[in-house]
Amino acid sequence: MFDSVLIANRGEIACRVARTARAMGLRVVAVFSDADRDAAHVAMADQAVWIGGNAPADSYLRGDRIIAAALEAGAGAIHPGYGFLSENAAFVEAVEAAGLVFVGPTAGAIRAMGLKDAAKALMAEAGVPVVPGYHGADQSDGLLAEEAGRIGYPVLIKAVAGGGGKGMRLVESADGFAEALASARAEARTAFGNDAVLIEKYVSSPRHIEVQVFGDGERFVHLFERDCSLQRRHQKVIEEAPAPGMTEEMRSAMGAAAVRAAEAIGYRGAGTVEFIVDGSDGLRPDRFWFMEMNTRLQVEHPVTEAITGVDLVEWQLRVAMGEPLPARQEDLSINGHAFEARLYAEDVPAGFLPATGRIGHLRFAKCVRADSGVRAGDVISPFYDPMIAKLIVHGPNRRIALARLRAGLTQTQVAGTVTNLSFLKALSEHDKFANEEVDTGLIARNIDTLTYAPAASVEVVALATVSALGLENAAGAHQGFALWAAPRRNVLLTQGDKVWSVSVEFNGPRAMTVDLGEEQVTLMRDSEGHWRAGGARIGEAVTLGESVTVFASQTHNFAIIDPLDRAMDGAGDTSLVVAPMPGVVSAVFVKSGESVQAGDRLALLEAMKMEHAMLAPRDGVIAEVLVATGDQIEAGAGMIRLEQAEEAAA
Repeated sequence: MFDSVLIANRGEIACRVARTARAMGLRVVAVFSDADRDAAHVAMADQAVWIGGNAPADSYLRGDRIIAAALEAGAGAIHPGYGFLSENAAFVEAVEAAGLVFVGPTAGAIRAMGLKDAAKALMAEAGVPVVPGYHGADQSDGLLAEEAGRIGYPVLIKAVAGGGGKGMRLVESADGFAEALASARAEARTAFGNDAVLIEKYVSSPRHIEVQVFGDGERFVHLFERDCSLQRRHQKVIEEAPAPGMTEEMRSAMGAAAVRAAEAIGYRGAGTVEFIVDGSDGLRPDRFWFMEMNTRLQVEHPVTEAITGVDLVEWQLRVAMGEPLPARQEDLSINGHAFEARLYAEDVPAGFLPATGRIGHLRFAKCVRADSGVRAGDVISPFYDPMIAKLIVHGPNRRIALARLRAGLTQTQVAGTVTNLSFLKALSEHDKFANEEVDTGLIARNIDTLTYAPAASVEVVALATVSALGLENAAGAHQGFALWAAPRRNVLLTQGDKVWSVSVEFNGPRAMTVDLGEEQVTLMRDSEGHWRAGGARIGEAVTLGESVTVFASQTHNFAIIDPLDRAMDGAGDTSLVVAPMPGVVSAVFVKSGESVQAGDRLALLEAMKMEHAMLAPRDGVIAEVLVATGDQIEAGAGMIRLEQAEEAAA
């Protein structure tokens, strides 16, 4: 038993665990880095302990400091959340050696599932179906190529210690195998310190369906399935439960297989058994195969909680206290349908680059459960995952739950940083998704449609103008003196390459005309304070400094420009490659005097747990390399300079 728990994590999951722990009467201890000194999870805790610098390697990955913090604070247990040290067997052993309780599985269970090849061999012995493939110790190029031919193309090369899509390559034919193998090994070596790979048959119409399991070391249950097929570059985007098209026969077979997996390792706590499913001919019990087991709480666990009514964190804590499994399989049932959408600070038009910035305005829709670790005024740091929130909805059936998801995405507002809200909304409205025609390739096949950003309507620009001029309430807007004419105000707005020089003429306390040059819009303020054009409500707008965000059917961001500063030096310059965000230079591939072609990789920038390739904007010659491997640089910093065209010609 214990009466206090230290949460060895940050952000959304730390806040999520803290809520349940406090509801159970437990004292909550938080840990924080320099960057998180004023974070939401720190504010929620009864006590908080500093554990180091901004980089995870200096704080949240320092198991010794976390254990010392728990002992200092008098915590009896450590909950790891997900990520960081949650699946680190050595950390579990160190926690228990210090006389503390680890809220999760044993070190042995984590090790058994830690390497994909060994885990699949173990699962095959336990009677869990596995994808045809090669998981052997012989890693010679020739044998791997031979095994790929035996399995039959297309095949997947996967890092045995992988995760998050790193060290994974799809190979369509034997001609591309050697190059893909070298690339996968290099990425795996960098990401995991282990370049061993396995080879699997590639499923042409794949669905990613996982089963939530729970055990107390002796008894085991499953809490049904989640469909996580909506992915971009192997990263989950929207999850749902139950899986569309699931039959009772298939659910029973998958659930039984997942429980066998948990039994095989004497599992304790919450875990997820992930399956790849061939959906080309519906969901059939002979068409699913084990991929991996995540020996921790999953990011998407709230959809399971929504359909079962079970608080999985409470179950984790109770089992860690020595209680038996809180329910039997026959006690569990599915109620309705649930979705979760992952809201991130990321620049979708720029290729989903993680974004930073201070969140000046944050409002979640009333129809969603918003699991978040940030508040208005918080900064999205370059050191950690840029998640803003998980938006969860529940309904009596899939159609109603999906309608609530769309409404929740439309009504959620974030200003101060760019987000993927519009992308999520477009995905939720896609006809294939609505018709339950989901697979892991849906986003990639429709990426242009899903990321299309419609031009702002004149009504949206008019509302942005009102906000930019500070006229949202129209109070006193018409005051002042003008001879023979109504008072007017002017502003210059930009959105991408589009520039609007706008003037506003006041027609009274609740009316104004916005002149955009070729078009005019008359705005009327209704009795509830909303601006309308032609009788229709436009939306809402927020101005933060020199930027305006309009929340309408889409989110639109505008910049307010000082006319005197309109001529911006260096605009359109293709000679200087700059950092799109703060980060660490992880590699430089070129040197001065070297010729490059448009699209060549010049350097790698590591930020927010991802590597971003800096590409040559045009053909040319490297004039100067301004950074070195290991440099910490800010957004906008010059990295590589190309010779000007006239320099190269000379």
